[in-house]
Amino acid sequence: MLRRGFLSVRKGLTADDVRETAAALAARALELPELAHARTVAAYVSVGSEPGTLALLDALRARGVRVLLPVLMADNDLDWGAYSGADSLAPVRHGGKMALLEPTGERLGPTAVQDADAVLLPGLAVDARGMRLGRGGGSYDRVLARLEHSGADPALVVLLYDTEVVERVPEEAHDRPVHAVVTPSGVRRFR
Repeated sequence: MLRRGFLSVRKGLTADDVRETAAALAARALELPELAHARTVAAYVSVGSEPGTLALLDALRARGVRVLLPVLMADNDLDWGAYSGADSLAPVRHGGKMALLEPTGERLGPTAVQDADAVLLPGLAVDARGMRLGRGGGSYDRVLARLEHSGADPALVVLLYDTEVVERVPEEAHDRPVHAVVTPSGVRRFR
């Protein structure tokens, strides 16, 4: 029910709202020291009314950062591919869901995320403890578990709208907190 509420608010956003917040979100995210010093960033391509990420992906690439993007596999786990610009993306429909923009190049394997200095995570909300509410598919829960199991310790950053930073979200035993949330109006740290 909580997820439906956040998705409903997002559906009410106009294309102009999404575009304007994407520019502000990119500017705020680029100020993060974790991204300023990163050699590799695992990110994602926003779809629909998600907080926009393309401007941020292009800005990271312009800085010489290697950007990894997810490729959804049949079991909901994520493979990774390198981002080399908007023309390196293709829409892929998974079942009856909305088409995702995924990299068209070489697949690097699910463990490629372990090379990232920072991981930008999608979500619907984050709470005062840094607990992230995702869409419920478990893809990023697997990524976070893989990172923890390998001993990798990248900065974990969720990108959201200002209204999606809330007091508390439900938490399950496998959930892991993020280190920071970036919204169009600023950054909040949890560590």
